[in-house]
Amino acid sequence: MPKITRSPSLVSWIERYIATEQPRSKSLIITVFGDAISPFSEGIWLGELIKLMEAFSVNERLVRTSAFRLADEGWLSSRKEGRRSFYSLTDAGTRRFESAYKHIYQEYSIDWDGKWTLVVLQKNIEATTERSELRKELEWNGFSLLSNGIFLHPLATLDTARQIIERNGYQDLAILFRAESAGDSNGLNSLTKIRESWNLEEVEHLYRKFINDFTPVLDLVHEDKLSPLVAFQLQTLMIHSFRRANLHDPLLPTELLPENWPHTQAYEICKDIYKVTCEQAHAFLSMHADVPADLRKGNRLNISVVDRFK
Repeated sequence: MPKITRSPSLVSWIERYIATEQPRSKSLIITVFGDAISPFSEGIWLGELIKLMEAFSVNERLVRTSAFRLADEGWLSSRKEGRRSFYSLTDAGTRRFESAYKHIYQEYSIDWDGKWTLVVLQKNIEATTERSELRKELEWNGFSLLSNGIFLHPLATLDTARQIIERNGYQDLAILFRAESAGDSNGLNSLTKIRESWNLEEVEHLYRKFINDFTPVLDLVHEDKLSPLVAFQLQTLMIHSFRRANLHDPLLPTELLPENWPHTQAYEICKDIYKVTCEQAHAFLSMHADVPADLRKGNRLNISVVDRFK
C-alpha cells in the first residue's frame, strides 16, 4: 500500500486534543458505533473494535469493560462464536441511534405554528424503572419536563409522542395534547419563561466550545492529503464533540432561542470538515473491520460518498 503523507500539524492537533479532552471510552465507542458502524452493518467483532479504539489511545481493557457496560445498559447485545464476540445494537439502541442520526446530520429549518405537544401522565403514578425510561426517551427527543408528569415540546408531532408512549407501555396512563398557550399579557405564559424549561445555557456553552476547538481544523484539513487513520480520528473526535452539544439541543424554533444561537455555525463547521474526511475515514474502517456478509446493511467496503450534512 502506498504511503500517504500526513499533515504533521493536524497529527499534532489530534494528539493534543485527545490528551487535553481525554474522551471517555464508553462514550467514544457510542460515537464510533453511531458514525462509522451502525449505518452500514449490524455490528462489529470485539477484536476489531479494540483495533479501532487504538486510534484514540484507548486500551484493550477499557474497550472490553466499556462494551460490557454498554450491553448492561441496553445499548448493545453480544453473541459468541467460539472465542470471539460480536457486538450489535439492541432494538432500544437502534431507536436511539435513528433519533440521534436525524438530530446530528440534518440541518433544520423551522416554521412554528405556536402550538405545543404535551404529554400528561396521570397523577399518583408510582415512580418506576419504566417511568424513568419513558422520561429518558422523551427528553432524548427534546421534550422538557415542565412540571411533575407534564412534558412539552413545540415541534414534536403527536405521532412521535404516541410512539414513545406506546414503546414504554404507558398508552393507558398518558394523555396527549396539541395545544396553544395563552396570550402574553403581563408576562403570563411568556416564551422566555417557557424557554427556561430547557438548559440552553449549557447547550450554548458546548456549541461554542466546539466552534473554538474545531475552527482551526478547517484550514488544517486542506493542507495535505489525509491518511485513512487521520481522517477516521478527526471525524470521530469531531462528531463526538458535536453530538455532546447537539443531542442536548431540543431543536427549538427561532422564537424560543436566545439571540445569536450557535447551532448553525457549529453545524457548518461539521459539514465542511466531514466532506473532506468521510471517504478516507470509511476506508480506514473497511481496512480494520470484517463484518459477515449476511449482517451488512450496505456495501460498506466501497463507500465513496456519504449522504450526510446535506
